[in-house]
Amino acid sequence: MKVSAQEEYGLRCMMQLANSTPQRPLTINEIAEREGLSAAYAGKLMNLLRDAALVDSVRGRAGGYLMARPPERISLSEIMAALGGNIYEDHYCERFPGDEDTCVHVGDCSIRSLWGSLQGMVDRVLSRTTLADLMQCEQRATADLLSREKR
Repeated sequence: MKVSAQEEYGLRCMMQLANSTPQRPLTINEIAEREGLSAAYAGKLMNLLRDAALVDSVRGRAGGYLMARPPERISLSEIMAALGGNIYEDHYCERFPGDEDTCVHVGDCSIRSLWGSLQGMVDRVLSRTTLADLMQCEQRATADLLSREKR
């Protein structure tokens, strides 16, 4: 399984918003700078996240982007769905028919069942994991690193 750049960077942009001072919107330029992205690319990602109702945009001089809901109420499956696709999608077999009009394995395909099972497992993990869970993991990792440095 490969995570696309769009999914990775979009998730990182969400983490920036989740870790920012509450009630203070982050501008596209702030998000882009913090993640090492171009402002245009950060803007594209934030538009996708806004269209999915995961972030709110605030207009004006003090404007930018805010989380639409608390991080504990945003699942990773919502974020990933806004930014990309699934490993396995309903019309998967139609995309890879070879030289034929339809896949030669359309009636009995162990590969299709593998991708479907894998998609189900990934969906379960992503739907149970929230943005707040990722924030806790990051905070624990930072605390562990700091304690090791003190030794």
